[in-house]
Amino acid sequence: MKVILCLIVISMALNVQAQSYHSDKLEVAAEFGQSQPIGVSVSSTNRVFVSFPKREPYQYGLIEIVNGKYVAYPDERWNRKEGKETETFLNVQDIYIDTKDQLWVLDPKPDEHKFKLVQIDLKSNQVKRVYQFDDLAKDKSTLNDVRVDTDKQLAYLSDPGQAAIVILDLKSGKTRLALQNKPQTLAVPGFSLSYGGKIMADKNGNIFKSNVNGIAITKDNKFFYFRPINSMHLYRVETKHLADAKLTADELAKYVQDLGETGVCHGMEADIAGNIYLTSSTDYSIKYFTTNGELITLVQDSRLIWPDSLGIGSDGYLYFSCAQMNRLPQWNDGMNKTSYPYRIYRVKLPK
Repeated sequence: MKVILCLIVISMALNVQAQSYHSDKLEVAAEFGQSQPIGVSVSSTNRVFVSFPKREPYQYGLIEIVNGKYVAYPDERWNRKEGKETETFLNVQDIYIDTKDQLWVLDPKPDEHKFKLVQIDLKSNQVKRVYQFDDLAKDKSTLNDVRVDTDKQLAYLSDPGQAAIVILDLKSGKTRLALQNKPQTLAVPGFSLSYGGKIMADKNGNIFKSNVNGIAITKDNKFFYFRPINSMHLYRVETKHLADAKLTADELAKYVQDLGETGVCHGMEADIAGNIYLTSSTDYSIKYFTTNGELITLVQDSRLIWPDSLGIGSDGYLYFSCAQMNRLPQWNDGMNKTSYPYRIYRVKLPK
C-alpha cells in the first residue's frame, strides 16, 4: 500500500510540473535574441520603450521600438559601452513614464556603488536632469523600481537592499527612507520560489530572496502599492502619508493597508481605472487587482517565464517583459536554461 501511495504522489507531482498553459490572447510584441529585456514602459501616444542590463551580448541600454525597428534612445551616445558616467547608461534596471510623459530611467550599478535616475522629456527627446543620490547609503542600496508622483514632485523607489522605500525630492535631489525593515517591506523568512519542482537557489543552497521590489502608483497619484517578491501579500498606502516627512516609521506603518494574498509578484502597473496589474512567475500569469478587491487572471501561458515589467498603451494593450531570471546559470548549477529569443508580449486590457 505504501509503495502504491508513493507512486501516486510522484505521479501527481510530475503532472503538476508538466502542466502547461496556453492563451490565444497572448501576442508577441518584440523579440531580442539573447539580449534580456527588463524594463518596459509605454507613453500616452503609444511609444514603446524597452531597457536592458549591461551584460553581453550588449547592444543598447534603452531603445524605442519604431515601426518594428529598435532605435537607441535618447541617442547612441547614451547607449555606448563606455563613457562618462553622467552621460552613459551603466546598467538600466527600470523605466517608467509618468502622467506628464516624462521618461524616468533608473540606472544603478550596486556592485560599484553607483546610482542615477535620468529624466528624459519625450516631446523633445532630451535629457532634462540626472539625479545621483548623493545622500543614499550606496554600500547598502540596490534600487530596483521607480514611480513618480507628478503632483508632489516626488519619486518613490523600491530598495530591496535596505528593505525600504526611498523617497526622492525631485526639486532638491535629497532622499529619505520610509518603512525601512517593516514587515511589509521585508521578505518573509524561509519563503522560497519554486519552478518545475526545483527551489530557486544558488550552488551554495542560498534561496533567491528579495525584500520590497515591485511598486506601482495610481494615475491620480493617490495610492502607492508595494510588496516584496518573497511574500504573498500586496500592500498600499496613500501617497499623502508617504510624502509626510514628519511621520515616524511606526506612524506611517499604521496607514499601510494589507490587501491580502495575491501570489508571487515581480512587477506592477496601474491603469486609468485604478486596477493594479501584477506579474506572477510561479503560475505563468498576469493578474489584476480591481478597485473592488477582486483578483482576476488576465492571461496565463507557459511562455510567461518570469514576467517582469509592464507598460499600458493607449492602444488598449498591456505590454510586458519576460526576464527568465529563474533560468539563469546562477540558479541552475551553472547551466543556462534560458529559452531564446527573449521576448516582450502584449495582451488586450479588460473592458
